[in-house]
Amino acid sequence: MIRLLSALLATTVITGAAQAQDAKSVFFLLPNTTTIRFESRDAPFFVEALKEEASEAEVAVQNAQGDPQQQQRQIEDAISQGADLIMLTSADANLVAGGLAAAEMAGVPVVLYDHDAIGGKAEAHVVFDSLAVGQAQGQRAAELIEAMDKSPVKVARVKGNQGEFGTMQYEKGQDEFLQPLIDSGKVEVVCDQYTQNWDPTLAQSFAEDCLTRTGGDVDMFLGMNDGTTGGSVVALISQGYQPGEKIVTGGQDATVEALRYIAQGWQDNTILKDLRMEAEAAAKVVSSVLDGEGVPQDLVTGTVNNQYADVPAIFLPVSNITSDNLEEVVTKGVWTWEEICQGIETTEICQANL
Repeated sequence: MIRLLSALLATTVITGAAQAQDAKSVFFLLPNTTTIRFESRDAPFFVEALKEEASEAEVAVQNAQGDPQQQQRQIEDAISQGADLIMLTSADANLVAGGLAAAEMAGVPVVLYDHDAIGGKAEAHVVFDSLAVGQAQGQRAAELIEAMDKSPVKVARVKGNQGEFGTMQYEKGQDEFLQPLIDSGKVEVVCDQYTQNWDPTLAQSFAEDCLTRTGGDVDMFLGMNDGTTGGSVVALISQGYQPGEKIVTGGQDATVEALRYIAQGWQDNTILKDLRMEAEAAAKVVSSVLDGEGVPQDLVTGTVNNQYADVPAIFLPVSNITSDNLEEVVTKGVWTWEEICQGIETTEICQANL
């Protein structure tokens, strides 16, 4: 049975009713609260999905609050509490090898969820196709750049956490479309920085500094998720810009805040990742591993090399969302128009859909 108190706590969260003595114990370790989807969407979706796949499993959800050392302690605590499996979204992929080693030594299988984890054993990695995300972001940015009647177009790149598989794949995918424009002189990258732990406040500070250093001579902020794009939007708002004066693109996760920015004209796009699909895929993997059947091979579509091994990967599809197809997140049941339009009911998009 699944036991859940509250996914909003930084400490152990357990779901449902009384503990069954023969229940399998699953610890879902989240990375931070700055990327809000993990607590508000992924955790409850996974709890719901695992209840369908393995009704006698118990889920404990913990959040590292962006602190890799705290996540290390949580891994060790999960092992000491008799975890049968740890599902891990790393707080920092570069600093989790010790936790993976501890789990391997204790014989506790680890399934990676969304973020990669470098330098240790994992049974599988459930993740959206990171290269496809970067390609979609890069293609959209290229379309917007090529539509501009100026040269060079001044671009600020607000990247993700340095060294992560996801960040490297997003950059690779973006560069497929951006590098030819740089080589031709159509694009000049005026600011470029990675964002430690994907922290939106650091992305905001970088964007503000870029605007100051360039005297506002920036045409586009290209991020890698809704946290980094959101940081750029807040920077523009804080410096008195209006929606549409500067392009902010490269979003990812389809957070409700990002969708509101799109509806208002602050942000150009976000990559929709169906988090319910990710949670359901993870639940299938976890259930199979708990049953001693290993990772279902019919779900595996590739591998992720984490500098320790080629981890079997379940790559999931993505789609690009702009103001032209914002309704897709509603028809897919991700958000309702009421949720998206809360507080921005007077925008054209919301007036047309409420």
